[in-house]
Amino acid sequence: MNDRYLFKAKRVDNGKWVQGYYYQIWENGYILWGMTNDVPNMIEVDVSTLCQCTGLKDKNGNMIWENDICDRKEQYPEIVKYCNGDWTLDYSYVSNKKSGANYCNLGFYTEERKCVEVIGNIFDNTELLESEE
Repeated sequence: MNDRYLFKAKRVDNGKWVQGYYYQIWENGYILWGMTNDVPNMIEVDVSTLCQCTGLKDKNGNMIWENDICDRKEQYPEIVKYCNGDWTLDYSYVSNKKSGANYCNLGFYTEERKCVEVIGNIFDNTELLESEE
């Protein structure tokens, strides 16, 4: 489960996602990936979009990241969050509650039930979290 040490965030220069290892210098965040002449390639990222890899995969084999929006065939999609020492599927937003008020264990639904599917993320797919009312 070494993937759990990976991070992803949007690049400052073009807004595209990049993944690798996170490094911070003062207020600026960087994703490190690969090497060029023994010097790491560093890309400055928007730290407000920083997401850690959970080390888990969805039913299609896709890595699951913090702030992903997942579907497990419930009434509403759920957001991947780290809460109380574990990765969770948080649905607190449905009842307008603070994150961490309503959630279930991500690992159980990915490893035992194998029913979780990543359908987007909170930065690019906010429409997935809108109520149909």
